[in-house]
Amino acid sequence: MPGSEKSKQLLTDALKACGAVRFGDFTLASGKKSTYYIDIKKASTDPATLRIIAQEATKIITGMQVDAVGGVVLGSVPLATAVSLESGLPLLLIRKDDKSYGTGGRFVGELRAGSKVLLLEDVTTSGGSVKDAIEAIRAQSGEVQHVVTVVDRESGATENLASIGVKLIPLVRASDLV
Repeated sequence: MPGSEKSKQLLTDALKACGAVRFGDFTLASGKKSTYYIDIKKASTDPATLRIIAQEATKIITGMQVDAVGGVVLGSVPLATAVSLESGLPLLLIRKDDKSYGTGGRFVGELRAGSKVLLLEDVTTSGGSVKDAIEAIRAQSGEVQHVVTVVDRESGATENLASIGVKLIPLVRASDLV
């Protein structure tokens, strides 16, 4: 399902060129230590790289039955917004927690019962962050069957998401970058 080798190489080159791939000693959100870090914020703030990400993700979702594209606040917001613009699909943003003021709630955008939401993720390691968003969407009678991640670190996210009936589709894998 992911794009062609040429598309993957184009994205890999763009991620490296914008400084998204860094080497050193890092602690990841999962708590694991790593000798490299994928800083997708560098990619999502670079218009050329963000455009490539949006185009590649849109190629993947074309033909899928999807009612909205979603992203977890904050890291996935630019990605989901770019894919929404590229694909023409409505945008759904998922907060980590309910907002207790204003109109409140956990979602920005409309989530109807039965809506099929495709989630965008910047980097997946274990899949824990996006799993919380999937549970929140499902709790409101929405459906999630696919997550498109820019980079899969190949550290269990595919298996963890599969265990809840969700397919992880990476645009590139860490092994393509390092």
